[in-house]
Parts: sequence; C-alpha cells; structure tokens
Amino acid sequence: MQNFQTATPENDIAWMDDMEFARQMLAGINPTRIQCLQEFPPKGKHSVSTIKASDIENNLDGLSLIQAMEQWRIFILDHHDYLMPFVSRINANGVCAYASRTLLFLRSNATLKPLVIELSLPGFSRRTTSSRVFLPASQGTGAALWQFAKAHVTANDSAHHQLVSHWLHTHAVVEPFIIASRRQLSVMHPIHRLLHPHFKDTMHINALARNLLINAGGILEQTLFTGEISMELSSELYKEWRFNEQALPADLLKRRLALQNPAHPSGVELLFPDYPYGADGLEIWQAIKTWVTDFCTVFYKDDDSVRYDMEIQAWWSEIRNIGHGDKAHEQWWFNMTTISELVETLTTLIWIASALHASVNYGQHAYAGYPPNRPFLRDPDKFYVDMLPGRFQMTLGIALTEVLSRHTSDEVYLGCRPLNWTDNKEVKQKFKKFNDALQEIEKKIVQRNRNPELKNRCGPAKLPYKFLYPGTSNNRARGGLGAEGIPNSISL
Repeated sequence: MQNFQTATPENDIAWMDDMEFARQMLAGINPTRIQCLQEFPPKGKHSVSTIKASDIENNLDGLSLIQAMEQWRIFILDHHDYLMPFVSRINANGVCAYASRTLLFLRSNATLKPLVIELSLPGFSRRTTSSRVFLPASQGTGAALWQFAKAHVTANDSAHHQLVSHWLHTHAVVEPFIIASRRQLSVMHPIHRLLHPHFKDTMHINALARNLLINAGGILEQTLFTGEISMELSSELYKEWRFNEQALPADLLKRRLALQNPAHPSGVELLFPDYPYGADGLEIWQAIKTWVTDFCTVFYKDDDSVRYDMEIQAWWSEIRNIGHGDKAHEQWWFNMTTISELVETLTTLIWIASALHASVNYGQHAYAGYPPNRPFLRDPDKFYVDMLPGRFQMTLGIALTEVLSRHTSDEVYLGCRPLNWTDNKEVKQKFKKFNDALQEIEKKIVQRNRNPELKNRCGPAKLPYKFLYPGTSNNRARGGLGAEGIPNSISL
C-alpha cells in the first residue's frame, strides 16, 4: 500500500501528501479560511465537536493539549456550521456531502500537520448531528479512509473558495463601490481618479458571470457539490460580511493569525512568518496604504476637508445605504469624517480589487486544474477515484479554472498606470514611490521563495508562492495562462 503521507519533492502525487494538504491552507487559492483554534473541543452554533483530546494528544510533538492551545499552535479549517443547514438539501439531489472540521498542529519548522478530520451529517432532529472522526494513517484501510476524508475537506474548501472567498468577497462586494463612484464622484474628483483603474472591466465580467457561472443551471451549479443551492449559500454568508474586516490586518487579527504590534508598519505581526499569503500580503497592503495616504494628503489637509466634501459624503452614503443597504444600520461602518477613515476605506477597497482577488483567482489552474487535488465530488460516497465527477463535469471544471487563471492581454498591473493620468507633480512623485516599493517587494518574494527554511513557500508540489507577486517591474502588456502580477482590478 502506498504511503499517503510521504511524497518526494518532485513526486507527481504530492497532492496526496499531508504536508501539501495543509500547506495549501496557507499558500493555496483559499488561504483566508484557516484560523487559530480558540477552544477545545470546537463548538458550533448548535453542537459541540465529537473530536476528543485522546484523538490528537499523542500527535503534538511532545506537547500536551493544554500547552499546544496556550501556545496558539492548533488551527482549524472550519467548514461545519455554515454548511450544516444545507447538507440535507444538497444530498437530496443524489450527492453525498458532509460538513467538515479539520484540526492541524503548527510544528517547530512552521509547517502544519493535520491531526484529525471530523465529517458530519444532520441528525434526526434539527439540533443534532451525526459525526465520524478520521485520523491520519499511512497503510491499509485507515490510509484509504484518511484520503477519503481529506477529499471531502478539499471539496468543501473548493465550494467555499468559489462561492465566498472569490465571488462574494471580491466580485460581488465591490460592485456597490463602483456604481456609487460612477454616480456620485465627478471624473475630475481626485478619489475618482485614484480608484478608476481599480474598477476596470469589473462590471462587465460580473455580468458575464451572472449569465454563465452563477446563474441557475450555470457552470458552478454543474461543477460544485453545492449544486442548485450554491448562490443561496453565498447569499447566506453575505450576512456575516463586514467591509472593515476585509482589511488584511483586521482579517489576520480576527483569525488569530497575527498579533497587534505597533512597531510593525501594518500594526500587526504574523503569528509565524512562514505564512506566504500573510507575509506577502502585509507588505502589499502597507505599500497600498502608504500610497493612498500620500495621495489623500495632497488633496485633504485636515479632517474637515473630508467631512465637508459633498461628493465623498454622497458616495459613502450611497454605498452604505443603497449598495449595501441591508447592512446600513450595522455599527462597523466608518463615519467617513476623518482622513484616516477615508484612507482605510480606500486602502481596503484597492486591496480587495487588486491583491485579494489576485490571490484567490489566478492560481486556480495550478491547483484546481488537477481534479484530485481540488475535487468537486458530485458523488463522493464511493472509493476515491470513482467518486470524482463525470467526464463532462470534470472537463468543464478544468476549462473554467484555465479561463479564470488567464491574465487579459491589456491587463494593467498594480503600481502601473499611463503617464498622463495626472498632471500633479507631487502625485506623480508619490506614485513613483509606490512603484519603487512594489519592486522591492518583488525582490523579497523571490528571495523568500528561494529560502529552503521557508517550507510553506513551495512545499512537496514545488509550486512557489507567486500569487501576490506584483509584476510591477515588467509592466508591458502581457497575458495568458501563467502570467505573473497583481492586476489593478477584478477584470476576470
């Protein structure tokens, strides 16, 4: 029997390796879901996990469970609570899907080791569940069951990636900002000029998505295990969305992947440095925020200049009260009365449209283009190979990942704009500073990917983390599959 947990670096079955399975939670195409576990056993809205201390305590590299929890070294990939209300309806359509919880341990070399997977189904009553726990194994039936459990986790993660991390948290939530900008900001307004390149082609690509991808009977319904309830699930999770938590530092703090540290430029310090999305992302975030701050201070000299900018106030009112009107009365919205609130809003918006979207979109072909690595699992109640989707669904899924991973031929990348976009010399100097900062980040990313001590940068699959490589130093038009760079906007 093959050892499912060990793969050599050039092995073509690296996707079966436990380290690669865990690494992709930090450096794959959905690196924003994993979080540090706050209490054991994990608790859901209606039930407590069936995972017991005895399931994991002998696999903590010599630590007790209490020590591991106190040191923030146990993590969870949680696809349980939000899925459970939908599982029965999903399975009524001939699918056998489970909600999942995966616990992982942070080792001394900053790699994650899977500890246990819990797969759950709804019980006979509304508030009960039926769960089974799977432990790592390398031989016999245990190994096959462990691989089976991992497949369900990646199927859950694939659906969450497409419906929430990708569609909802980038494409969908940006739309009200674009519409309000077109309606409330004149083309001469400085904030309109700042944001304009970050809205390129987004409304057009979203319209295409509604006709082909997320529509009833569309590609996502045909390929994801969530089927016809896909957009209902996405809409349900919109209820949890908060714009201020999409700021990268706030997101990392919420997931306990970072700690507050005023000494760091971003105000936070990663819990461990070998988190590729977090490490590269914080530098990109800070470069964007510095540029936005520099830009805004040219046009806004004090807080009153923001407070009494009628166009900005109308813009923000439409976003809050109309665009995201069902959340208008939530207390987390900025008041938009200070320069710092304007800067944080614009930084977050540019981050979502550029770097966040790049991190969840352009790696799809590399990771999801090989179905065993990111299975869609239309019928996962059979042995692993047999439970992959049919040839049509699989071909459709692969084609989709290839199309979505391509850069357009006229793409404009972060830190790159036509020279005639402004005649303000101070703004041009600040923008050059932004461009220079991004080029320095590029060098750091190359160095990190070459550092053998940073094991999460490449992993057993030997795929270096480049999803947040700015591509600023080579800003000529380029496109196609495998192109590098962070596009300014959600253009695909």
